[in-house]
Formats: sequence, structure tokens, C-alpha cells
Amino acid sequence: MKKIVVTGGSGFIGSNLVKFLLNKNYFVINIDKLSYSANPYNLREIKKNKNYIFFKQDINDEYKTLKILNRFKPVAIFNLAAETHVDRSIDSPKNFITSNIFGVYNLLQAIKKYLKKRKKIKLIHVSTDEVYGDIKLNKRSNEKFAYDPSSPYSASKAAADHLIKSFVRTYKIPAIISNCCNNYGPNQFPEKLIPKLIYNIIKNKPLPIYGKGENSREWIHVQDHCEALFQIFNKGKIGKSYNVGSNQNIKNKDIAKKLLKLLKKKSVKIRKETKIKFVKDRPGHDFRYALNSNKIRKELKWKTKIRLDQGLADTFDWYLENMDFFTSVSKKLYNRRLGLK
Repeated sequence: MKKIVVTGGSGFIGSNLVKFLLNKNYFVINIDKLSYSANPYNLREIKKNKNYIFFKQDINDEYKTLKILNRFKPVAIFNLAAETHVDRSIDSPKNFITSNIFGVYNLLQAIKKYLKKRKKIKLIHVSTDEVYGDIKLNKRSNEKFAYDPSSPYSASKAAADHLIKSFVRTYKIPAIISNCCNNYGPNQFPEKLIPKLIYNIIKNKPLPIYGKGENSREWIHVQDHCEALFQIFNKGKIGKSYNVGSNQNIKNKDIAKKLLKLLKKKSVKIRKETKIKFVKDRPGHDFRYALNSNKIRKELKWKTKIRLDQGLADTFDWYLENMDFFTSVSKKLYNRRLGLK
């Protein structure tokens, strides 16, 4: 049985990827330091799976990472270990530099040393569409777009992408980068837009939307993202980047409206408190992200399968059926407004 390492495997996308790879009959090694957004709840149903093992560990620990690589000899590493919330990066940029830049550096160093003894391993690094910055209304950023990050978060991810590309060229590290749009789906930490709105709707609270709610985002269901990462692993070319998007953009305020509409369909009474409330915008807030994903569609024959309306409905149902997910996370970690500095 082939083995794969997933770093950050207890987080939102990571946990979904771990379960996806187990279903594909891989032995999965999860490396996660269990920071605030990682949650053992996300993998509770597979923790006793004989084809899964977990290591509580920071990817900044090069020695321990190398030790794991030498022990298991994985065919690939999917790197999802990262700090990801823009608002938190505004308040505490140092954490993002440590995890997203130094963490990637130490991971690359471990791989470089591993390759001196072993021949086969592949790094799939999961990045973001935010490295391209604010995209004009008539444009979609392809893989040749210049990086123009706006927040400490996106700047740290951009730096990691550049570092990986330099290691590919200088040290021949077999790495591929994916730049994905906004994800949604089960197990997403409730500081993020969609689970936060769902939680507030369920709890009869106002729905906070930054600015005037006109900011546009491209959304993809996490399962479609996992399928894309698997295609990149199997068919992607070393040293290349692949944009992963749905080609579906929607304003933030319209996401809230869709979720409210879903609740009405379930014949649940919506109280007057549960309505959109525009709040102070975050500093440097990008207006629009939009990816051109033609490359992965044409070269790797991948495409999205889950339409936004159906994906939102399924996601809403998952949270309704898993309300203990919210209680598994301290409210202090997601109820307080961040990113106003």
C-alpha cells in the first residue's frame, strides 16, 4: 500500500483530503501541530483506521519530519499546514511568517535531505488565489499573472510559492503548486464566512458582512478541491503551478442571502434579528478574486462537479446534523472580531 503524508491534516481542507485519500486506498500519515483551527473532531471517525497514523508535530521541526519520511517512505506530501485567516494575519503577522514561510522552508530542507537517500517523492503545495491580489472585473488571473498580495497572509503564501519554485530550480525538488479559490464544506472552522453565517442563522444572530457586501469571491466545494489535488498529484508536471477554481463568482452579501433562502425552504422561522448586518471593513480588503482555471481543465482533464447551490445546501445540512462541531471549538476563538488594526 502506497503511503502519503498530509501536513495540516486535522484542519478543514486537510481532514477532508485525509478521508479522500483513505477512500483511494492510501496509507495516510497526518502531521499537524494542532493549532487553534485544527480540530481532532474532524477525523474522529477514522482515528482507529489501520491505514491512518497521526503525529502531533510542527513542520518547522525539520529533524522529526525527516525521521517520518525515512520511516514511511511516502510517495507524496500534500502540504496544507498553514495559518490561513486574513483577519488574524492583520493582528498577528509573525505567526504567519513562522508557519507559512519558515514552515515551508524547513519542510523543503527535510525533503532535500530525504532525496539524497531515496529517489521518489513529490510535494504538492496548497496555496491560494489571494497571491494574485485584487483582480479587475473583466479579468481572471491565470498562472502567469504577477503576484500582488495585499495582506500579511497572502504575502506569506506568495513567499512560500516563490521559495518552492527556487528549490525546484536550484535543488531539483519535485514540487507542484496549486492555487485554489475559496473553499467551503464540512468541518470548516467557524471564523470563516460560510460556517460563521450558518452558525449565526441557526442561533438567530445577525449576519456580519464586511463593508457593503460587494466583495466578490470564487467558491469551490472542498470535495472538488480534493479531486483536483489528486489529479495534480497523478498527472501534474513538476515545477508547474495549477489554478483550481469553479469559475463561479458571487458577492459576499449574496452568499448570506442564499443561506437565508435555504433556511426558509426548510420551513424554519427566521427571527427579525437574523438579517444581514454590514460591519466595518477589514484594512486593505481585496475587492475581487477570480481564477482562470483553463490549464488544469485542459491539461489534467479536471472539472468541478458540485454546483454552488447544491453544495451550500449539503453544507448547511451537515452543520445542522453536527452541531457538536461548534461546541468542539471554543467560542473565544471565533466570536470575537479580528483584523481591525
